[in-house]
Amino acid sequence: MKYEQIDSNLFIKNRKKFTAHMKPKSVAVFNSNDIYPISADSTMPFQQHRDIFYLSGVDQEESILLLCPDAPYEHQREMLFLRETNEHIAVWEGEKLTKERAFEVSGIRTVHWLKDFHKVLFEIMTYTETIYINTNEHYRSAVETETREDRFVKWWKEKYPAHQVAKSNPILQRLRSVKEAEEIALIQKACNITEKGFRRLLKFVKPGVMEYEVEAELLHEFVRNRSKGFAYGPIVASGKNANVLHYVQNNQECKAGDLLLLDVAAEYANYSSDLTRTIPVSGRYTERQKAVYNAVLKVKDEATKMLVPGTLWKEYHVEVGKIMTSELIGLGLIDHADVQNQNPDWLAYKKYFMHGTSHHLGLDTHDYGLLHEPMQANMVFTVEPGIYIPEEGFGIRIEDDVVLQESGAPFNLMANIPIEADEIEELMNA
Repeated sequence: MKYEQIDSNLFIKNRKKFTAHMKPKSVAVFNSNDIYPISADSTMPFQQHRDIFYLSGVDQEESILLLCPDAPYEHQREMLFLRETNEHIAVWEGEKLTKERAFEVSGIRTVHWLKDFHKVLFEIMTYTETIYINTNEHYRSAVETETREDRFVKWWKEKYPAHQVAKSNPILQRLRSVKEAEEIALIQKACNITEKGFRRLLKFVKPGVMEYEVEAELLHEFVRNRSKGFAYGPIVASGKNANVLHYVQNNQECKAGDLLLLDVAAEYANYSSDLTRTIPVSGRYTERQKAVYNAVLKVKDEATKMLVPGTLWKEYHVEVGKIMTSELIGLGLIDHADVQNQNPDWLAYKKYFMHGTSHHLGLDTHDYGLLHEPMQANMVFTVEPGIYIPEEGFGIRIEDDVVLQESGAPFNLMANIPIEADEIEELMNA
């Protein structure tokens, strides 16, 4: 891995938090992701399942974590199962985890080779009454592929039909949404790498540059700072392309007078950052562009102040909508009649700001979190309002990542990344 080793105490704490929520006489199983094929002998780059990483730090395919806190023998209460490595694998694929190295990474002393999993599980099942299966219940989930976890669940139900079933996901949704200090530090590292990429771009962007060249500059800067690369598909959207919320083609020329919307950020150690800035290709905003930019920035600043413990997700977005409505009226994009006659299911402001303002951030860019529960300290959120004006040929979005504090305003993990229009202009023309 490119990233520096994470202290195993983080994963030890995470396992203790999870097992504290387990029922008596129960076992929980977590599987690595598959390596997905492309065609012939080609595969996609491996991405570890975030849940097994959160609980063990193991960042390797064909791995299984088993937790059984009530097992009669201490060595059975936490167990890792890894693909057995050998000299042939080392030559063709590179170093894999040894049992000793797996302990250093995870803090788990009992490490078996994968071939022993079924035998060990059978013994554990004789001690237990309930198994926790790990299903994907994220509110944005729309997975059509059968995962390694899915195959395990189908096999387990057939092999052990008499056991009760419980779900790991509701526990993980709650635990993963509130970050440990070590996790916040890793997200901060990802934000710092993102800052380096953005500052590099301010010197690079000019009329005639292609969107994919901008993407390449970012990737260079991210990887040279120990990141695997982008935390999500990069959006490098010039001119009218910025009005496509998930524009990822990144194949057009950046033209004089246009704005360039950059929704681009680095990952670090599987933790995401999430940045958006909108900059002028020519180095100066027009008067109209700057007016819209400052309106978006005002909404972001006001929305950020509301991210405090106790805030309810639904109410937060209602209040942000009111602020955005006022700014759109000031820009002449809507008027009071539009507001008075608005459809309650699609408010007037949504013509120009049609997406949510914030989402949880962490191991996933759209991270786990129970949206019906009040916000808590040490949750990490994005703040990303935007105004999109197809008829004027541009869109503007601005986004930072913030940590909720016990009291006072949230801590901005991206406070050092240029955001004021005047500062961006100054840096682009230095």
